Amino acid sequence: MAMATKIVRSSINAFFKNYHSFTSIAGFLIFPSSAMVLLSEALIPSSPSFFRIISARLRLMFEAAGFPEYSNFFAFLNLKLSQTIFSFIFTLPSTLTFLLLAKASIITIFRRSQRSQQVVPPSSKFLPLYFSLLMTHLFNSFVILSSNAAVFTLLFLLFNAVDVLGISSSTVVLFLSVAGVVLYSVVLAVTMVICNLAIIVSAMEDCIGYVAVLKACVLINGRLATALTVALPTNFMMAAAEALFQFRVMNQYKFSNKFNPLVIWEAFSITYTHSLFVVLEIIVSYMFLKSCKSGQCSTRDCGFHDRRELEPEEKSAAQV
Repeated sequence: MAMATKIVRSSINAFFKNYHSFTSIAGFLIFPSSAMVLLSEALIPSSPSFFRIISARLRLMFEAAGFPEYSNFFAFLNLKLSQTIFSFIFTLPSTLTFLLLAKASIITIFRRSQRSQQVVPPSSKFLPLYFSLLMTHLFNSFVILSSNAAVFTLLFLLFNAVDVLGISSSTVVLFLSVAGVVLYSVVLAVTMVICNLAIIVSAMEDCIGYVAVLKACVLINGRLATALTVALPTNFMMAAAEALFQFRVMNQYKFSNKFNPLVIWEAFSITYTHSLFVVLEIIVSYMFLKSCKSGQCSTRDCGFHDRRELEPEEKSAAQV
């Protein structure tokens, strides 16, 4: 917890140190991506046919896999997965362009800050990083898809094993459903942390694809609790901004069927706030990578992995 607090404080300090650069990036690059994210959930009711097709395909997949139809867990999972797939498709163009360009520019700022150049870098400086981030992001999508498939396969084996053994009572199904929710949440959270770190590793170490993901897994080894803790505040703030957008903007539009100037200004403010939280999330990932690197260097310099205080005899021998 102390290390996570230190990383978050360092991230906030770095944000305010380069405040003008980061706010410019949030306004020009991340703002379109945040707007697409906030609008994606609002457009689900207005696209019932497309959303219904996704939901029906997932329901058929669950039924073919032998999952119990009366389980509330799979009904809820079907709804959330349908929303996630719709949002992913809707926001994919802005994610592959504006968001990745913003990440490349933020990482370039940290590189240039060592030479006291704390301004938004020109496009010629961060465009080479963009192609590395693009390839790594595409591979991250494959990793996320694979982790989902692995969880569904495990749940498929569990539910079918229970059915074969003849103990598929409502209590057992409820227990497995709750365990499935916990397992799916943990696996998805760990996967997202690794993928976010892999983006930073790809830009800092000039590697792409599976190499960046493997290096991120090595760095996060033994620091999983810290990684999840530092990722929680920014994700919570972005989720709060998304909920506020739905409550303050979209609900008023549903009631009045029009946007007045105050609602438009509020929508702009919430979207910009969401963009700032995205910037802070990128900075937190960079600071976490920096802390992992500094920890590895200190371990390598001391020559052994287990630090311990020298005994008095060893101290006197060292002095001799």
